[in-house]
Amino acid sequence: MKRQMRTRRRLRATADRPRLTVFRSNKFLYAQIIDDKVGKTLLGASEKQLKAGEKTTKIERAKALGIMLAGEAVKKKIIEVVFDKGRYAYHGRVKALAEGAREGGLAF
Repeated sequence: MKRQMRTRRRLRATADRPRLTVFRSNKFLYAQIIDDKVGKTLLGASEKQLKAGEKTTKIERAKALGIMLAGEAVKKKIIEVVFDKGRYAYHGRVKALAEGAREGGLAF
């Protein structure tokens, strides 16, 4: 919790760019774009929204989630965000989501 609060304290200072935050559970990955100035969630997505037809790894699903979220953000004219990994290490699924969001058109 200390690591999470320390990370968020550093990121809140930028009010002109919304925050892309990540929550990772054992099963699914969730991502939200939050405007700290207003305190509202502008956009949210989870792995549950992806097509479940084909077998994929968790990392592949995380990358697809990042691409999907970035596509929706670009439609809403959100280009620049601040990446908030929270208490999670920038590794594995969190890193794959960030790379997918960059591929989809977000800059951070």
